[in-house]
Amino acid sequence: MFIKKPFFRKFDRGRFGRGFIKQNNDKANEQIRVPQVRVIDETGINLGILNTQDAIKIAKDKGLDLVEISTKTEPPICKIINYGKYKYIQEKKEKKQQSHQKKTEIKGIRIGLTTSPHDLEIRAHQIEKFFKEGHKIRIEMKLRGREKAHGDLAKEKLESFLTTIAGGVKREEEIKRSPQGMSVTICQGKQENQ
Repeated sequence: MFIKKPFFRKFDRGRFGRGFIKQNNDKANEQIRVPQVRVIDETGINLGILNTQDAIKIAKDKGLDLVEISTKTEPPICKIINYGKYKYIQEKKEKKQQSHQKKTEIKGIRIGLTTSPHDLEIRAHQIEKFFKEGHKIRIEMKLRGREKAHGDLAKEKLESFLTTIAGGVKREEEIKRSPQGMSVTICQGKQENQ
């Protein structure tokens, strides 16, 4: 019985539609289509420019694979190594790079026009904790009802709250006015003098 295979393999979502199939861009042995390659031995010795078929034969005689390392040069650089071990090392490098990436979140703090000074101190301590973890903070001041008519008082209260935060803050954007109130995004930095 004839089974039809999908034409575009990378767009095949599989049986359960889990997303795209990760394409493997590494070429080994017969997948290398260029006529000549620069070959590096398993010990790191440069063997020079060889025909691709001769390089594959040398690799097979040693019981290893010819793997394309760099395609940016002319001719491409290939190395005689164990392909499974090479893939394992590449995956370990990718995981290590992902673990070293800095992950920052934007944490939210809400205050109001009638929030007491003690509650503002607690919020300031929360912000200091978030700064120690390396996060950015979005401070929102919600205004209800007739409080919306007193935008200048709300802005003054928000400005005074920003000056009470220890360690200093750096504004990523100016205070924005919205229909629900005001907001500002801050991160840790030098104390502003305004």
